[in-house]
Amino acid sequence: MNHYNLDDLIYLMQRLREPVHGCPWDLKQTYQTIVPSTLEEAYEVAAAIESEDYQHLPEELGDLLFQVIFYAQLGAEEKCEQRRFDFSHIVSGLVEKLVRRHPHVFPNGDLRCNITASDKRTERDEWAIKQRWESLKREERLARGDLSILADIPLNLPALTRAQKLQKRAAHNGFDWPDIEQPLAKIEEELAEVRDALASGNQQAIAEELGDLLFSVVNVCRHAKVDAESSLRLCSRKFERRFTYIEQQLKAEQLTLAQASLEQMEALWCEAKLQGL
Repeated sequence: MNHYNLDDLIYLMQRLREPVHGCPWDLKQTYQTIVPSTLEEAYEVAAAIESEDYQHLPEELGDLLFQVIFYAQLGAEEKCEQRRFDFSHIVSGLVEKLVRRHPHVFPNGDLRCNITASDKRTERDEWAIKQRWESLKREERLARGDLSILADIPLNLPALTRAQKLQKRAAHNGFDWPDIEQPLAKIEEELAEVRDALASGNQQAIAEELGDLLFSVVNVCRHAKVDAESSLRLCSRKFERRFTYIEQQLKAEQLTLAQASLEQMEALWCEAKLQGL
């Protein structure tokens, strides 16, 4: 079995994009067209981890890495006096940023410099490190000219993830409830407003109030140190397992979903739950 390295992967990408003898599909791709694949591969990595499928995790991580290599090749091909960027630019920028954001590990800002006894920081607890991290990110945003501390949170993130990031960023800047009790009370408040909106029949109001309710649930997730997106994905998978059980049991009884009563399906749902599905 061949053992390839990162240089081999970069060379492979160059061959795939070679104008005459490369792959026709790869040659047609642009930054924009491979974005959906990038998102899909990231979710497949998450799915492998959540299902503890560590046997296939290296393969999924490789697929995700290939997306980075693809973008790097596109950058290297840019028709300008100097290449827009290539893989070395990506790596160099990443290392520089991570060294800068970890002064508790690299106090001299030098990747290769070993920490001496006099260099060791007294504040190495997690809270202090997070505060320093956020402070450095604020400095970076100011250097970019961002008008708001929320400006660099991507619009195309999954809605739950973006809501949690918005809340977290605001919380790091002092805008937060002191404990989880207030976010829990906020859910009750928003649920009452959803009921009022439903009674009014106003679809815009219903949509807005349901959004407020979801946002409040995400806030409780954040205070409980639970990732809202992952939590909902796990719940969806649980629903899928239990509903599949209902389908299988009905099929064994030669019944379709349309033929079964709600009471029958509810009973099978409870069976699935008792079986730990």
